[in-house]
Amino acid sequence: MTVDEAARVPVVIVGAGPVGVTAALLLARHGVRSVVLERHRDVYPLPRAVANDDEIHRILQAAGVGEEFTAISRPAAGLRLLDARHRVMAEFRRSRQGRHGYPQSSMFDQPELEGVLRDALSLRPECELRGGVEVTGVGPDTAGPVRVTYRDDTGDHEVWAEAVLGCDGANSLTREAVGGVWEDLRFEERWTVVDAETTGPVRCWEGVDQVCDPERPGTFMRVNETRYRWEFRLPKGQETVRELIAPWLPLSYDGDFEVVRETRYTFRARVADRWRSGRVFLLGDAAHLTPPFVGQGLCSGLRDAHNLTWKLARVLRQGADERLLDTYESERRPHARHVVRLAVLMGWAMTGGQDGAAATRRRALAAMCRVPGLTELAGRGLSRPLTAGPLVRRGVRRSLAGTMCPQPWVRSDGRRTRLDELLGDSFTVLTKAEPSPSLAALARGLGIRAVPVAGLGDDGTLAAWLRAGRADAVLLRPDRVVLDVVPAGGLAFTGTEAWAPLLHTTRNPRPSPRTAGQTLLRSAARRPGRIRTPS
Repeated sequence: MTVDEAARVPVVIVGAGPVGVTAALLLARHGVRSVVLERHRDVYPLPRAVANDDEIHRILQAAGVGEEFTAISRPAAGLRLLDARHRVMAEFRRSRQGRHGYPQSSMFDQPELEGVLRDALSLRPECELRGGVEVTGVGPDTAGPVRVTYRDDTGDHEVWAEAVLGCDGANSLTREAVGGVWEDLRFEERWTVVDAETTGPVRCWEGVDQVCDPERPGTFMRVNETRYRWEFRLPKGQETVRELIAPWLPLSYDGDFEVVRETRYTFRARVADRWRSGRVFLLGDAAHLTPPFVGQGLCSGLRDAHNLTWKLARVLRQGADERLLDTYESERRPHARHVVRLAVLMGWAMTGGQDGAAATRRRALAAMCRVPGLTELAGRGLSRPLTAGPLVRRGVRRSLAGTMCPQPWVRSDGRRTRLDELLGDSFTVLTKAEPSPSLAALARGLGIRAVPVAGLGDDGTLAAWLRAGRADAVLLRPDRVVLDVVPAGGLAFTGTEAWAPLLHTTRNPRPSPRTAGQTLLRSAARRPGRIRTPS
């Protein structure tokens, strides 16, 4: 076995799908080097994931590819529920401008997204992608570096890492290494997925259709100008693709129609019972599997990466308390499980199931969709706040803690930019007014900035958000989740004893490239009446 020349690296990432590459890019933003090991040499060319939401677009922005994703995606109008005769039962509309600064729902082609991510990866000196390799072992778990072995055309190799991220899918070798087993959430169905190219007059709207028919449940969407996707629960007969999609095409249409991919999937609902062993972590499909009915499979994996990477960077580069890493699973696993269960619920409601109660469920769904405001309320389930914990201070009623800060457009030095680009990649204290002496002292102690929202030029979005949350100030984590709140009329954060020890660092961070946002913030801090950085 060959020991690699760079045998010690901060992070090894197993798997170069969207989750693995996004994790590498996020780590790079925090100055952490990584090696990504991938069995394929190139991007997998066939479409898989096709939808995400505005929070995920914001995560891609944090990874440095927000505008590039905008260029390859298109806003989607939302979700419609259709009956067996394709009559509309309900609509779940989505806005073109969500609270995170992007369309609430977007359609895209996964190979294009992976190409954008890999292009960005190639420009980061902190990242190295090794394709055409097979990872053969991770661990065993020890108190020190983790041993990773892999095989390529030249033989067997080993590399040692301070941490390993398992982004290696449903059949994850890394999950075996951490001793994780599946919790089965009791959903398993065989479906066929058809991706097709045509310039024909396909009957569609600018969103997703779910056909709530127990005999032939299906999903349909337009991905881009000429690409369409159909998903059907496998019928009892041997119907052809053209027979399955006939309701969406004119009866007489015999023009161009190319099936790009036709494949069969078993949709499952599972969550791993453990996501970590020492410095080995599970992300994405290695940690959770979901039916596609709320379009959150890839989204949940990208949320994993966003949650973990800043914590890992703070431990590796700044010597933060190792217990900080415990909050990854305690925060993400309940949230991912909620999303999977929601997908199961929506799947059974939409497809009607295959048992004797299918007709009853279908009638109940139709009745529920007629309740005023219910369809709007149903769309909020994916933005559930994180559960209370060391990094989510939920002691105040109606607290903003655990929720994500909205991202409006702001102005600095006459330039219009997004809030996250202005704030950079660290913690931030957002205040309604100039920070009090105690808040300024806390910011100095954490080495972060206190930013009054009044001078941001955001048309009052952030002030209204603080007012609605009855807060005078909030502490934002690097992933833009609210850690703690100063309630209206309060003077300081009251839960510092719970979270400050986890964030305490034993050394100064090693130099890393400055972000454009940090540069803008420093520039704005020099201008009177704008943002003032505590001194």
